[in-house]
Amino acid sequence: MIPICDLQQQYQQLKPQIDAAMQAVCADGKYILGPNVQALEKELAAYCDCAHAAGVANGTDALHLALRALRIGPGDEVITTPFTFVATTEAIGIVGATPVFVDIDPQTFNMDVNKLEAAITPRTKCIMPVHLYGQPCDMDPLMAIAKKHNLSVVEDCCQAIGATYKGRKVGSFGDAGCISFFPSKNLGCFGDGGMVVANNKEVFERVEMLRRHGGKVKYHHCELGLNSRLDELQAAIVRIKFQHLVDWSNARHRHAMRYNRLLNGVTGVITPSEIRDVRCVYHQYTIRVENRDAVSKHLTAAGIGNMVYYPVPLHQQEVHADLGYKLGSFPISEEAAAHCLSLPMFPELTEAQQDEVVAKLKDAVAATSTLRKSA
Repeated sequence: MIPICDLQQQYQQLKPQIDAAMQAVCADGKYILGPNVQALEKELAAYCDCAHAAGVANGTDALHLALRALRIGPGDEVITTPFTFVATTEAIGIVGATPVFVDIDPQTFNMDVNKLEAAITPRTKCIMPVHLYGQPCDMDPLMAIAKKHNLSVVEDCCQAIGATYKGRKVGSFGDAGCISFFPSKNLGCFGDGGMVVANNKEVFERVEMLRRHGGKVKYHHCELGLNSRLDELQAAIVRIKFQHLVDWSNARHRHAMRYNRLLNGVTGVITPSEIRDVRCVYHQYTIRVENRDAVSKHLTAAGIGNMVYYPVPLHQQEVHADLGYKLGSFPISEEAAAHCLSLPMFPELTEAQQDEVVAKLKDAVAATSTLRKSA
């Protein structure tokens, strides 16, 4: 089996350092907002071209707290994409705001900025672009529209830490950038974890307060917050992994370019592409293929890990039925949901493994094409 993500191999390579870091935390006894959390906040703020960072419990909380920090709530609208994980709109709903969707660009899977301005209403308060699969959104025109309409911007960077747009890291453009340390992310911990990075000092200070029960001083609470602090053990693990992030990101990019070469000219397979002046970090390597579900079954049977991110766009999810969107409301997102398939992608992926993935994919495409013609 070639897994879609090999976390065991990564751990074995870093086991001595990670185990030592965890033991040091246990021996130190400082388990909540300790020295590893504080150090990681400084390290990632600098890495993300930001002045501030606050560690939180997970990526969803990062999104939620960033919106709360911007005082977005009931009656407000937040524009985002229907082609992403539900955490994006979950955060919008938690603060009482309403998600408004804009369809995606068929090449990048990200919000089509050309359709953004038409979605703005008097109730719009924020734009939440998602840098999906590690590919940066087209941020210059997006930020110009936000400035024109006096809108906040919260970047969902949960899949894209280290990705760059015209030389700048994602997360540094808007009022806040939100990061996830979910285990399978490019920089993952051994459980849940997240971070808000920001150049907006007021947003940072409010997130930092809200993450610890809404108090600036212990036992004195300004407003209702929540318990959403990055765990010290997880921070220690992420700090060890962070030392390798640049090399890992470069490896992912090399793997993606090699996949592109190996799949060039394969009928029925569309490979991902990067927009100009960006550096994608390929959290996922996602192709589009006809007969996707049948191809996926063939790959699984052949021992090739694969996943569908995401089979149902958010506007078609039951949780958002009250928004009134119908099938066909966002056709490009719907087409992506029907044809996208992610292949094995992790830094330690070997060329031999890639060769096998591509060979089995070609077999699967040929087999499903034959079955379709027969039918």
